[in-house]
Parts: sequence; C-alpha cells; structure tokens
Amino acid sequence: MFDALIPPLIKLTTEVGEAIMSFYKSDMSVEVKSDETPLTIADQTAHQLIVDALEKLTPETPILSEESDAISFDERSKWSEYWLIDPLDGTRDFLEHTGEFCICIAYIKNHIPVFGMIYAPLTKIHYYTLNSQSFKLQNEVEQTLVTQAPSIPIKVVIGHHSFHNEQLEDHLKQEEDYQISRLGSALKFCQVAEGKYDYYPRFGPCSEWDTAAGVCILQGAGGSVVDKQGEALKYNTKDDLTSPIFFASAKP
Repeated sequence: MFDALIPPLIKLTTEVGEAIMSFYKSDMSVEVKSDETPLTIADQTAHQLIVDALEKLTPETPILSEESDAISFDERSKWSEYWLIDPLDGTRDFLEHTGEFCICIAYIKNHIPVFGMIYAPLTKIHYYTLNSQSFKLQNEVEQTLVTQAPSIPIKVVIGHHSFHNEQLEDHLKQEEDYQISRLGSALKFCQVAEGKYDYYPRFGPCSEWDTAAGVCILQGAGGSVVDKQGEALKYNTKDDLTSPIFFASAKP
C-alpha cells in the first residue's frame, strides 16, 4: 500500500511546504488555541491541502489532524486504521523563524504507527518509512537511515521550549557524560534516526500527532521510543490525545 503512496505523498508535502514557506516571512495574525498553542493561517492552509489530498488518495480512511474539529472518542474508538497528521509541527519555531518546523503524516493501524513521513520545508528534506526501514530524501538522492551507537559524551536533544524541568535534570543525572542541544519540532526524531543525536527524552506535554510519524521513522532506522514503563507508545486508546512522557533512543 505505502510503496504506491510515497510518490504522491512526497509531491503533496512538497507542495504544502511551498504554501507554508509563502507565509514564512510575512506578518501573520496569530490565534491562541484553548491549549495555549498558536494557530496561524499557515497551519490552516496546510491542514486543508493535506486533508483534501488524503481524502482523494484513500477515501475510506478517516483523518485526524491537529487542526481538525474535535472528534469524540466514541467515534474514534471505532477506527482500526486512520491518518494522523500535524500540518505544521513547530508553529512557535515557524513564528520565530528558526526554520525548525515540519509537516508530519502518519498512518495508524491497531493503535501503532505503521507509516510515517516528515518533510522539512526550509531544507526540503523528506524522511519516511517503507517496509520497516527509514529513508532520507534530499535533492532526489535517497539514503537509508540507520541509527548509530551512542557517542561519548551522549548527544541529547530537547526542544527550544523545554524550560527548566526537574524531571529532565534528575533523569540526565543518570548519564555520566552528556551534552544538550536544542531543536524544534518532530525533526528531533529524524536527527536521532540519522545519527546527529543519540537521545531525545520528552517530559513536557505534547500530543499524539506530534510524535507518531517521528516514532515510526526512528524505529525504522533501528531506534526505539518507549514510555516510563518501557512500553511502546499506543495511539487512540483514550479520550484525550496527549502523549505520555517518552524516551527516544538511537539504539533500543
């Protein structure tokens, strides 16, 4: 299924990326959603373009987007498969012009992400999975992603907005030698997958659409993402769509 979908999804995300970039250096009005996250016309435009395209590609498959109207768990619980998308992940980074934002598209089957694609519009790099492997596509050159053994010091990546967090500090005390870098959006998963970082611990709040595509890509490259109990993340299992505390590692 997904081998046939990858070319149109690459085309779609490239086009959506171009639309997003047309707003990048313009002055945009910003709304604040109920969870205090920002919403811009770039988010809304990307959402509509992706939803319209997915409805044509897979008309029978439900779609859940960060910018969708609320869908009750009673309805969602009937889904065995669905698309889970974040049309513009890293809206704050987009507004701050860090360049560290991306488009995330995942396919969930029986509560597990089985396909993921992430596109970084500024660098024009695609990351995606196929047949339990992960790939990076840049300038029409495809590279298989394989995670690297952790370095010394361990290269830890966290978000720009991961402010003082005692849980994170206590957790990192377990490591004898580490260095911390900051990076926006789900690109953290991708850069662990390609060996730029070793470890991405997440203690702050995030949602299922923030993680699904990145989890799939990192796992396909040989890494792992687990919760505090050491279990793989599950999707669409409860009323709210928050992701738990998790630990994304280059190696299991």
